Order: sequence, then structure tokens, then C-alpha cells
Amino acid sequence: MEVNINSVHFKTDKKLENFIEKKVSKLSGMFEGVIGSEVTLKIEHSEKRDNKIAEIRLLIKGYDLYAKKQSKTFEEATDTAIKALKKQLEKYKEKKRK
Repeated sequence: MEVNINSVHFKTDKKLENFIEKKVSKLSGMFEGVIGSEVTLKIEHSEKRDNKIAEIRLLIKGYDLYAKKQSKTFEEATDTAIKALKKQLEKYKEKKRK
């Protein structure tokens, strides 16, 4: 599965990219129909500490799953977005079985 990582107005380091690729790749093991994914990382310019945003779009043939989470770090935002996508993927698989 191909994982495209886009960062808006900043450059990600290899460590963060590897972390995201590893986490997102695990989702493809849950369902064979996953074609790829698009990850967008943003920093919200506000006074709050939890200003890191991770958006993940999971590309499935004929369907897309999407999660957007905000947290203090990109790793934490990615983790919570992955959890949300796992729930969505489980629901999608159940729907496909019926």
C-alpha cells in the first residue's frame, strides 16, 4: 500500500514519516481492499497547545474512509486518527459481509 504524506507549510523529518507509514500500513493488513492512503499534517496557528492536526484518508476501491484529529504532537494525532479509522474499517467490513 502506498502512503502519501503531505505537510502544509513545514518539512517533516524521516522519523515522523516512518512512524506514520508504519501505523497506516497496519490498516492495510486489516482489509485487503485498501489501495492507498493520503496523510496531511498541519499546524493550526492558535494559542492552544494541541495545535497539531493529522488528516488521514484511507483509499478503498469504490469508497474512502477519513479521519481528522488534533493533538499536542503529530504522533498522538496520528494514533487517534488511526483508532478512528480502525472503527470505520470494522464497520465497513461488517457492512460488506451482509
